[in-house]
Amino acid sequence: MNDTDALTVTRIADRPHLAARVYEIADTWPVFTGHDLLAGSLLGRVVHDFPDYCVVATDGDRVVARGLSVPFNAELDGREELPDQGWDRVLGWAVRDRATGTPTTVASALEITLDQDYLGRGLSYQMLDAMRQAVARQGHRSLLAPVRPNAKHLHPHVPMAEYIRRTRDDGLPADPWLRVHVKAGGTVEKVAPASMTVSGSLPQWRAWTGLPFDRDGDVVVPGALSPVHCDMTHGHAVYVEPNVWVRHAL
Repeated sequence: MNDTDALTVTRIADRPHLAARVYEIADTWPVFTGHDLLAGSLLGRVVHDFPDYCVVATDGDRVVARGLSVPFNAELDGREELPDQGWDRVLGWAVRDRATGTPTTVASALEITLDQDYLGRGLSYQMLDAMRQAVARQGHRSLLAPVRPNAKHLHPHVPMAEYIRRTRDDGLPADPWLRVHVKAGGTVEKVAPASMTVSGSLPQWRAWTGLPFDRDGDVVVPGALSPVHCDMTHGHAVYVEPNVWVRHAL
């Protein structure tokens, strides 16, 4: 029996009582990512507003993984399927389209998050497959994903465009999370250079990271995919995270 055989993976729509529990997971997200303004204000409603697009894994009564995606309309003026402000932009569009009753044309993943105790068991593949099936069930022909490469933080000074060109001997991406997407049939399309933005005062950044933030310029922060820019004169620091757009045909 595989490590994931005993797990149950379904849409939130099929087990709505779990919507309130998806954040019980002991995840590995850096603290500062939760202070992206859109994440802080809108992400918590996704499982309730889009249960047909979200998936959850349980081990008995324990919630061990969540996968969130949202639909949006990419055909309105000023929009595109793969915006440069990837994660932030599609989340904002999805919530606005739902509020205005706008028909949707495509779906985008937001995250797949596993409990720390369940890493390395192949569950990420299972969750991605479940999300693909959930999106296809809603009539979409593709699933987009602003992927956050999970080893990029080890190379914060390497431009994302260069990083995604790194491959193994078998031609697959060197990055483990990009490799999961490509092995599942995804195609790397382009970089989303400003996918998420986190800004804050220097005291806030010190509290989030434990670092001094006491000099101007770039600061390498554990877990960040690129350096955080510190401005002592104006008393703030800004992190602009690049992601990678991947397209899954369904």
